[in-house]
Amino acid sequence: MLNQLVARGAFRHVVSLPRRRERLHIMPTSAGLETAQGGSYDWDGQQRGNTPFSILQHTISGGGRLRYESVDHRIGPGETMLVTIPHRHRYWVESGESWTFFWIAMTGQEAIRLHASILAAAGPVFRLRDETIGTMARICLELATAKQSGQASSLAYTATMALHDDLVVGHESAPTFARQATIDRVRAHIHRNLERPLDIDTLARIAGMSRAHFSRIFTQVEGMPPSEFVMRERLRRATRLLLNAETTIKEISNICGFDDPNYFAKVFRRYFEVSPTEFRSTGMYLNVDARLHPHT
Repeated sequence: MLNQLVARGAFRHVVSLPRRRERLHIMPTSAGLETAQGGSYDWDGQQRGNTPFSILQHTISGGGRLRYESVDHRIGPGETMLVTIPHRHRYWVESGESWTFFWIAMTGQEAIRLHASILAAAGPVFRLRDETIGTMARICLELATAKQSGQASSLAYTATMALHDDLVVGHESAPTFARQATIDRVRAHIHRNLERPLDIDTLARIAGMSRAHFSRIFTQVEGMPPSEFVMRERLRRATRLLLNAETTIKEISNICGFDDPNYFAKVFRRYFEVSPTEFRSTGMYLNVDARLHPHT
């Protein structure tokens, strides 16, 4: 279906809304396929009026940029963006680049409510299953020729529920191995960057999830919140480094992501009941794994 949409060529269709549109809780406002060029395509989510609406935009080729609540995203082929308006975001095409995509814009109280739940679960940029993309492409094509507001509303509802089932219901019921693969990717990033800041927003972006959804899934998989996991892995590295008498406590503190050696010592004592210096002489007799991962 996506190939059929691309074969149709670029188009933009504005859907005529009924006078009593408040009775239609999900109503499309426009749909289309286009290629945007850098330097001429730039939208600010706070400068598009006060009437609430949403934009679902799937990337076919090229790519665009999205700054969403101070977090930068690079949206590439196969990725989909969802934003609501008014909202603090901006999306654009860099100079010298192009972005080919199809979109469906929707309004209505139920549309905004469901799209908010999707954003909370998956964030503004995500990957959909092939069948979901096919559904979106089909609806985009059908909206181009929809004659009645009831038909258009039904199509928008179908698109929203397909998205919701994929990203909200789909994420929660995803096979364990799929969730584990995502968390494994985050774990690898943590282990490679223990000396750097590892905030939840960054880790959620690596996982491709919203902050809340990532924290929930990570805790389910690892048995502890992401921040606790990062702390324990930093301390695990510290215990290995402390066995090398040539590395100073201050150096170990920095290598393990602690800016303040005094804070490092305080946290270390809380977990191991000895100071880093004392651990150098007694640490080999402590069960590090039991103290850092008591659930294992």
